[in-house]
Amino acid sequence: MGDVLCDDCMTTHRPWEAGRAALSYRDLGRRIVLSLKHGDRLDLAAPAASWMLSAGRSLLTDDTLFVPIPVHWTRLFTRRYNQAAELARAMSWQSGLRYCPDALVRTRRTVKQDGMTVDARHRNMDGAIATNPKRANRLKGATVCLVDDVMTSGATFTVATEALRDAGVDHVFVVMLARVEKTN
Repeated sequence: MGDVLCDDCMTTHRPWEAGRAALSYRDLGRRIVLSLKHGDRLDLAAPAASWMLSAGRSLLTDDTLFVPIPVHWTRLFTRRYNQAAELARAMSWQSGLRYCPDALVRTRRTVKQDGMTVDARHRNMDGAIATNPKRANRLKGATVCLVDDVMTSGATFTVATEALRDAGVDHVFVVMLARVEKTN
């Protein structure tokens, strides 16, 4: 099967250069994401990272830096891990490319976005992610692969990409384990 273009991505400006998803967020794809995110199934990170690398292989360069979407410290405390960081770490290890788990930080806790409209998701995420000033030297001029478990509206990736661009990152692309498909 060839590349499938997302309807939203063809009509909505995205601040990143390209994006890829390994799975569709339905059926088995949804179960895998939820098991990793809420079911303590960290054993899924390595195979999921392999699928993500396959999906995003054409975007990778020798100087790509994997950066996970951050979670707020209160969610990290509750969940005990950041699933995006686990995926990015496994992608880095499998590809031999660099990884910076703390390049981005959550500046505030956001409301869970389940059931929100696209506009509400963007408002919820506004200003919620910033770059870590301690990592400025790693980001300036970098090529970054932003990693997350699932993309619905793109609001989280948008805020993260804008923060990276403000820090002087030259190229940003996104890779997610699963993409929510628009239904009519």
